[in-house]
Amino acid sequence: MQHPIIERSSRTSAPSRRRRASRFALMGAAAALAFGSAVVAPVGPAFAEAPAVAAAGPASFADVVDRVKGAVVAIKVKAYEESHNPFEGQEISPDDPMYRFFKRFGGETPQRRMTQSQGSGFIISADGYVVTNNHVVEHASDVEVALDDGRTLPAKVIGTDKRTDLALLKVSDGKLPYVDWASTPPRVGDWVIAVGNPFGLGGSVTAGIVSARGRDIGAGPYDDFLQIDAPVNRGNSGGPAFDAHGNVVGVNTAIYSPSGGSVGIGFAIPAEVAKDVIASLKDKGVVARGWIGVKIQPVTPEIADSLGLKSTKGALIAQPQRGAPAEAAGLKAGDVIVAVNGDKVETPRDLARRIAAMGPNKTVDLTYIRNGSEESAKLTLGKLPEEKEARVDEEDMGGGAAGGAQVAGLGIEVAPASEVRGAGGQGLYVTDIDPEGAAAQKGLRRGDVIVEAGGQTVNSRADLSSAIDGARKDGRRSVLLRVKSADGSKFIAVPVKQSAG
Repeated sequence: MQHPIIERSSRTSAPSRRRRASRFALMGAAAALAFGSAVVAPVGPAFAEAPAVAAAGPASFADVVDRVKGAVVAIKVKAYEESHNPFEGQEISPDDPMYRFFKRFGGETPQRRMTQSQGSGFIISADGYVVTNNHVVEHASDVEVALDDGRTLPAKVIGTDKRTDLALLKVSDGKLPYVDWASTPPRVGDWVIAVGNPFGLGGSVTAGIVSARGRDIGAGPYDDFLQIDAPVNRGNSGGPAFDAHGNVVGVNTAIYSPSGGSVGIGFAIPAEVAKDVIASLKDKGVVARGWIGVKIQPVTPEIADSLGLKSTKGALIAQPQRGAPAEAAGLKAGDVIVAVNGDKVETPRDLARRIAAMGPNKTVDLTYIRNGSEESAKLTLGKLPEEKEARVDEEDMGGGAAGGAQVAGLGIEVAPASEVRGAGGQGLYVTDIDPEGAAAQKGLRRGDVIVEAGGQTVNSRADLSSAIDGARKDGRRSVLLRVKSADGSKFIAVPVKQSAG
């Protein structure tokens, strides 16, 4: 069974004439839809006093499309991939039957293979700045922009931002038609018009509504996508999503699909995010983001109970990075950041976006909760490193142990980390785990190292048992564990059984 997946909706190869003709034939029988104005009548006695509501849809989108289509372009990309010799690094004897084959076809150096792909984009200024997706032009050696009037122009990549999947190109050809960013974000239910280059067909228009806002699709820490049901497909990536006035409300970037084709769930980068990133790329060629240097995670109801918090709002610090601004300001693992410059923080994603948007070298006030008390810290933001923060190496978590002692109620066996090769000198190494037990159900795995329980360092089974007993005495339903794994540090709230009586 094939499961739906999130995938980028671009980089489609240009179809052959035969394939293209067959697609046109299939589409020829489809009837055009007109979006007429309608009146929604009240239904049933519960709505007896509700007034009739006129639908906001226009009779046609043709006027809007005529106004904007000249600014929508197809992006054509050439890239070279190296195909490495499968026998590289192997010594082959002249007597080997494969020797002559290798010498004739394998060569001694990697072979370069040219690939071609296509996406979409749109012009945002008369002097030829073009917006598209980073993944459309990533690794490109040559980029061309095909205009609506049939001309094809060479393009220069001004800058790219992988974290938001945006790129800015530049073409030069006098005064070009362009479109503007929307000044206000769309509401859920507003019309949206997608124009782009699906499957290399060029100049295609689809329409639908904004289905949702603030979608997190796992693309990165700054996910804040519009979900739209205007059909978008491979090749639409980088193209614009317009409102009913012809202003750009989003940049189409991904689809949710079991087959690779549209099922009515597309995702677009909101204009309010895209225009700031594009402005930075135009000005500097890169996007410099603020950084405090912490790994953060959500506050689940179990974690909130373990920490004695009244709310699940905020961002829990799982691990501060050494030498980073947060550590220099005194923040520690287990602190929950609840406000930035007095503005409440709802989620870890909310915190990440706010800090990033401020940029480096800005001074901020962070409000956080530690041991039930609200505290504050002032710090100067650093610059977000280009590469992802270093993770704990898997070999550091390797090793293995002959056996461990069971911890009642959690379904795990542990041994001092100091007795397990590669596990470090502190904490308790999980040597075995019951897959049906409480700890496994909350995400604990064999090979993890428990470094804290209930806010206290643990180096023996007695330490862990004492923390569990303390949680019970305090009336907690869970004990909060700080765990070191191959993916870094995190907090896990594991339920504990209350004593009878």
